[in-house]
Amino acid sequence: MDNSMKKRWISLYVENQVGVLSKISGLFSGKSYNLDSLTVGTTEDPTVSRMTIATVSDDETFEQIKKQLNRMVEVIKVIDFTNVFVRMKEILYVKVQKCTLEEKTELFQIAETFKARVIDYGRDSVLLEFVQTATKNDAVVKLMKEEFKNLEVVRGGSVGIESISMMER
Repeated sequence: MDNSMKKRWISLYVENQVGVLSKISGLFSGKSYNLDSLTVGTTEDPTVSRMTIATVSDDETFEQIKKQLNRMVEVIKVIDFTNVFVRMKEILYVKVQKCTLEEKTELFQIAETFKARVIDYGRDSVLLEFVQTATKNDAVVKLMKEEFKNLEVVRGGSVGIESISMMER
């Protein structure tokens, strides 16, 4: 088995109950693995939630984690998204404050280039919303940090669903 560390994606259907999130995140922290992203929301069935989790691990540990998740009473289904065609997006908000007119113009150009929405606008500030892959959001954050001084960044975790066609993230 290849023992190299790599990014892993997993999706879980779980019972929508108090304490389930804590138990699942505890499983990862007990193995000393950081969760890069964890997103939870109810599904079409209000008694079931779906979690999307990103972590970095080797094959052996990841297999152990999946087995332990499958043994949990509250877990209905475990889906390994690591090597599957998936539609996956993350929401990112970037607020830039104390902007000059020139900087505002550049922000509008960045928004257009990256298909972001300007969702709020003030005399000297702009709030942008990006809904794209985590990798693209990483690039946006890097660019924005290089170009602007007064920024605030908020990211939601990625959510994913198996693709119908053979398109990747």
